[in-house]
Amino acid sequence: MIFIKKITSKAEYQAYVDEKTPNSPIISNCIHAFLVGGLICSLGQIIFEYFSMRGLDDTTCYTIVSISLIFASAFLTALNIFNKIGKFAGAGSFVPITGFANSIVSPAMEYKSEGYVLGVGAKMFTVAGPVLVYGISTSIIVGIIYIILHAQSIILV
Repeated sequence: MIFIKKITSKAEYQAYVDEKTPNSPIISNCIHAFLVGGLICSLGQIIFEYFSMRGLDDTTCYTIVSISLIFASAFLTALNIFNKIGKFAGAGSFVPITGFANSIVSPAMEYKSEGYVLGVGAKMFTVAGPVLVYGISTSIIVGIIYIILHAQSIILV
């Protein structure tokens, strides 16, 4: 027979939660995130410097860096390597642009069996979609506020 002890106070509940919750290795997680995130950013800087030395302007170099990192992330996601990097590095691999590419490719791969339209097309933005919607909406609101606050200077010009 199993007996369940009734929890009657917040203190008892908190003690129960503390007992059952595993400790998270915060310091090592931070170190892993810092190292992998730094490695991704360093790789981007190396790509930038290479193309900059080849005589390309900064805007073109930034574009090449973005495309290269997005491609590498999508390719590694397809090979199921990026998820292993993500488990090791946490936010260190998902905060840079590589995380956005992963959030697009992962659902697309997961739902490809449902077809290209109803599977890949419909489910590709399940993770990144809200980020895009709220990011674009916020930028529009900030732009409107900026125009309202600076309307006098715009009218006078």
